[in-house]
Amino acid sequence: MSWPNLSQLLVGGQVDAPVGLVGAPLGAGSVTPGRCDLAPQLLRSTLKRIGRYDVETGRELATLIADHGDVAISGMSIEQATTPIRDAVAKSAARHALTLVVGGNNAVTRPALLGLGMPLDKVGLITLDAHFDMRDLSGGLSNGNPVRALIEDGLPGANIAQLGLAAFANSKAMHDDALAAGNFLVTIGQFVTRSSEHWIGQALDHLSSCDAIVVDCDIDVIDRAQFPAAPGGRAGGMGGAMFFDCVRRLAADPRIKVIDLTEWDPPLDPSDLSALTAARWIAECLAGFEQR
Repeated sequence: MSWPNLSQLLVGGQVDAPVGLVGAPLGAGSVTPGRCDLAPQLLRSTLKRIGRYDVETGRELATLIADHGDVAISGMSIEQATTPIRDAVAKSAARHALTLVVGGNNAVTRPALLGLGMPLDKVGLITLDAHFDMRDLSGGLSNGNPVRALIEDGLPGANIAQLGLAAFANSKAMHDDALAAGNFLVTIGQFVTRSSEHWIGQALDHLSSCDAIVVDCDIDVIDRAQFPAAPGGRAGGMGGAMFFDCVRRLAADPRIKVIDLTEWDPPLDPSDLSALTAARWIAECLAGFEQR
């Protein structure tokens, strides 16, 4: 008997499916150079190792995912890749209730959000991230400043909720700027004192005026021991089980139109732990989506 697995739900991009998948193999402009561009293809090949049956709920995943392939951005700078990524996400978002974007580094978050093509005052951003991503823009775009770049684009700071911020991984200046902009901020120390249900509820309530929301899952929010292939990951981060619960709860909200996975650098993990964790992210996105 064949084992039902996630790879069986991945279909061609031309198929009418509730969920779309866009690979955004962006490696340029990383604060810590690496090979995040290898992540989309490794994720696809790992899906056959993730089952569809959730023993916790007694349900088997059945939602089809239309795979639109990888955006052709090899060798491009962030500035050059922004329009192709934005257009690919726009095409997917127009066809599917939820679009999953697999980076690539965290710079893909900005074009993914812009791909919704909506007035920015109606769009919200929730980040699961150890970092503010509020580095200065004077040196150009990087994976360290997509949040600041979006605020410069016109995204209201009050439309941003950042969860899982790590100690000794950020600067006071960035913290001050995020507070001044009106971001809703939760450190990892705060996060673990309450349930993920509580904090996800708080974040969604904070964005109650937003018609659509993008979720950025920077994988370095997870404790480095549980996801070694995240260059920015540190000890003391979010546990994998909590991360999965957050993703499922967020995907269940119908306002969530795009969820990205960023900052996975496969060569940093000689084992398959990081790949299996990233592929499980797909399962949690689908499980949440099926609760809508």
